[in-house]
Amino acid sequence: MPDPVTHASDQTVQPAERYERGIALKKAGLYKAAIEQLELATVDRSLAVKAHAQIGLCYKLSGRYEEAVPAFQRALKAIPVSSKETVQILYVLGRTLESLGRVAETLEAYRWIRREDSEYRDVAERIERLSARRPTVPGKNRSS
Repeated sequence: MPDPVTHASDQTVQPAERYERGIALKKAGLYKAAIEQLELATVDRSLAVKAHAQIGLCYKLSGRYEEAVPAFQRALKAIPVSSKETVQILYVLGRTLESLGRVAETLEAYRWIRREDSEYRDVAERIERLSARRPTVPGKNRSS
């Protein structure tokens, strides 16, 4: 009979359980441990989107914005078709990119959201604000 106490390295732990552990660890503020569990959950295609998105949130919550961006991008790539989930992940990605000052990429994410759902949260205001402060290309005169 298998030992009822499973260890983190135990390969018999199912991805769904890894995902649940990761969520619990994230809620406890143990982001590194949460990321480890969530990474193991990404092997299950049905959990990949949620797990990558949660990994991105863990990185973001721990102040590691640069590492959050590729996690959110992996979540988007794992989505089989455009969905409400796509818009939600793109919004968090956009907010993360905005925090990093990556205006062009932020606008790209927000504009994609606006095409899918023109009323989504504060996307229209964010696009307007970011577009107004977007730097001009050096050597180009705005009045021409």
